[in-house]
Amino acid sequence: MTDARAAATRWADVWEHAWRTADIEAISALYAEDAVFHSHPFRERQLPRAYVAWAFEGQASAECRFGTPLVDGDRAAVDWWGVIVSKDASVETIAGTSLLRFRTDGLVEEQLDVWAAEDGRVELPAWATS
Repeated sequence: MTDARAAATRWADVWEHAWRTADIEAISALYAEDAVFHSHPFRERQLPRAYVAWAFEGQASAECRFGTPLVDGDRAAVDWWGVIVSKDASVETIAGTSLLRFRTDGLVEEQLDVWAAEDGRVELPAWATS
């Protein structure tokens, strides 16, 4: 059995650093090769690497934070918040929750995300905190 709490904490820590630096490799390393990944309820399944490459393509900079994972068995839920400045200088705030399932080796085998977006910078001090 995997230590899902350790895996989820690692997932949040890597995402928090790698989102800011647009580190596709660091994020890709969190996922099993055949991981099920839905970045939004109404989007088709994607490969995590393809999604991250697409998402970071227009990003000039990002600020983000991740909450403490809530863990049950091999599953975890992690809230997150981010402000993205695009290469065209537009600003967008997104906040959401990733629902994760881990394999015994600690890699993500399933991720389902739900999130919302607003133009500009929106402070959400109660979102994605410990």
